[in-house]
Amino acid sequence: MGKAEAISHGAATIVNAIATGKGAAVGVDLWTKARVQLTGKPGTIEGNIVSDPAEKPVLIEKTVSKVLEHFNLKGKFGAEVDTWSNIPIARGLKSSSVAANAVTLATVAALNKTLDDLTILNLGVDAAIEAKVTITGAFDDACASYFGGVVVTDNLKRKIVKRFKVDEALTVLFYVPAKKVYTSGSNVQRMRKMVSLVKIAYKQAVEGNFWSALTLNGLIYSSALGHNPSIAIDALEAGALAAGLSGTGPAVTAIVSEEKIDRVKDAWQVYEGDILQASLNHEKAKVVG
Repeated sequence: MGKAEAISHGAATIVNAIATGKGAAVGVDLWTKARVQLTGKPGTIEGNIVSDPAEKPVLIEKTVSKVLEHFNLKGKFGAEVDTWSNIPIARGLKSSSVAANAVTLATVAALNKTLDDLTILNLGVDAAIEAKVTITGAFDDACASYFGGVVVTDNLKRKIVKRFKVDEALTVLFYVPAKKVYTSGSNVQRMRKMVSLVKIAYKQAVEGNFWSALTLNGLIYSSALGHNPSIAIDALEAGALAAGLSGTGPAVTAIVSEEKIDRVKDAWQVYEGDILQASLNHEKAKVVG
């Protein structure tokens, strides 16, 4: 029976797609690895999130199932899947998109098959929608996780509108509160009331002003969802190039040049929670064994 392992990297929101169906995100070097072992027990997919065992493995099961279905092999194989990650779950840090990418890649490789990038992405997005871990399918997050760099997308059409490579060596800081907030429980009506403002942020992203887009988007969604905007503003005051809510929160992203890292961290010390440090990622998701 086939076995394979794959890795996909993290992402941070530039423009959240929930209000308009269009979004943008940037790759970061946090990661999720998935190991898929095929079994001769069709219909039985056992998922285990090693780094957060209390979480339900619904997404893992749906993802493997989608891949088997794609190749008409649902009646032939089951699977045992382990994932492990340094991305905290349910904080707005794209843990679902990243896991779906890694599990899809590993399952395809375990079957000894190949698929083009967009098919792999779409299988993961379909699984995320079925698992109800996303509202729009998070095609923007999936693309930034899979390809790295800045990706601007139309999530409804599942189309990549633009991609940018960021040349500066920038650091990404995340303020991560202890409390989990699941995207599926977010107030969509309130977010959709912000459409005209989110369109401005999206236009900025398309034009390549992605850091202004990130800050503007963060302020818009923080006010819609009742998150504290001061966390992002404190980071800006401490010298961050951009700062704002990631996803539907509660995590906040700050894009920081090297000499300002300590200042932003100091500014965030007054808030309860953890600070994660990452770099921008330009590396594509891949099979590693």
